[in-house]
Amino acid sequence: MKVEPYKFSGVYSITDREQKSISTKSLVPGTSVYGEKLVKEGEDEFRLWSPRRSKLSAAIKRGLREMPIQPGSKVLYLGAASGTTVSHCSDIVGPNGVIYAVEFSQRTVRDLVQLAAVRPNIIPILDDARHPTRYAPLVSGTIEVVYQDVAQPNQASILYENLKTFCSFGAWGMLAIKARSIDSTSSLEEVYSREIAELDNRGLEIVENINLEPLEKDHRFVVCRVTEDMT
Repeated sequence: MKVEPYKFSGVYSITDREQKSISTKSLVPGTSVYGEKLVKEGEDEFRLWSPRRSKLSAAIKRGLREMPIQPGSKVLYLGAASGTTVSHCSDIVGPNGVIYAVEFSQRTVRDLVQLAAVRPNIIPILDDARHPTRYAPLVSGTIEVVYQDVAQPNQASILYENLKTFCSFGAWGMLAIKARSIDSTSSLEEVYSREIAELDNRGLEIVENINLEPLEKDHRFVVCRVTEDMT
């Protein structure tokens, strides 16, 4: 088994019998979050990051070129669910970073709270991502990356409003577009085009547009950046 740094800071490649996987170095060694495999290498422990369980992992496997979430990053994560991808982001940002994890479901957020109990860089927030001003008092300082994975019909608008509320020039947005949560009748390409056009029309620079098939059905992963004043 061979462990080596991947092209993104905080992400690692593990080769085992000619099969390559991506992973993150565990912030809490000895603990599996969602049943993922743990790999020991010297004094470190790595958590395999399944592209079938995480849109961000799928995007990396599908050729993501820009990875704004880095060691020390301040991230606002919308649609945190029980914390599968959040936990890997927690590994990446490390003790000097922070993830404000917003989740609407009271049942699901209980798992998120348990995760945050052992990972102090995660701050769980029970609220609706469509109303960023409601949880703004809980977020300290300027956010560098807004990551969004929500099942809502107005996904581009939600991302923009959160970027506008928490970010400044140069900040990044990362959006997993769930096409069938937006429109169940139009073609996938029509849905993707409308959402991306809305981001573009609101002044965001579209940096990447990645098809997540076959790892994630009916999903597109978009990376964008704030390149003008949003006030």
